[in-house]
Amino acid sequence: MIRFFYNMAPNPMKVALFLEELGLEYEAIPVDTKIGEQHSEWFRAINPNGKVPALIDGEAVLFDSNAILLYLADKHRKFVPDDSPQMRAQLLSWLMFVATGVGPYSGQCVHFRLFAPERLPYPIKRYDYEARRHWRIVDERLAQTGYMVGADYSIVDMAVWGWAARIPAMLADENAMDEFPNIARLMKEVDARPAAARARDIERRHSFKSEFDEQAMRNLYPQIFSPEPRQG
Repeated sequence: MIRFFYNMAPNPMKVALFLEELGLEYEAIPVDTKIGEQHSEWFRAINPNGKVPALIDGEAVLFDSNAILLYLADKHRKFVPDDSPQMRAQLLSWLMFVATGVGPYSGQCVHFRLFAPERLPYPIKRYDYEARRHWRIVDERLAQTGYMVGADYSIVDMAVWGWAARIPAMLADENAMDEFPNIARLMKEVDARPAAARARDIERRHSFKSEFDEQAMRNLYPQIFSPEPRQG
């Protein structure tokens, strides 16, 4: 049976959606990052980077949400376009765009606004700008093609779905989705799928720590409490 290591953050939710779309039997294993379970020896043996999600499928051990999506999609031949070089190129390009652009810039946008020890204007401005710029590219793509890779729902749409629900919170703007009508359309469509409801339902399986107290901050952002680097 597949073992899926998760919490309710955007990246694990992409994988939860795909597992539910496929109807695969899996064991959902919570990793409570606010109490530091991601730093445990047992989890680092699965993911040396100490991040969720991770997945074990027989002898295959995977980490990074987009790698997991691509592995499962290729294995089961579901939610990927045809094998033509053109469509494969689009799939890989947009999946990596989400992995290296949308996710990191959105995450840093939140970090520097809410969790950095100093609320410095420049990084807040930079990451807000870059997060919006990346989301605008996604919105423009959806306006052209309906889905991220042509006319069919794919793992790239699942990757977008994992992050897009948090756009208003990430950008500190409750009306932010007004800027991205095509993303809003995609979210409404995916949210209406039974698999999306089942994916979100995994939250009921475990009571994760909710408080952002000092323990949580130390486990999520240890650099805040580390000594300043020595100069020279």
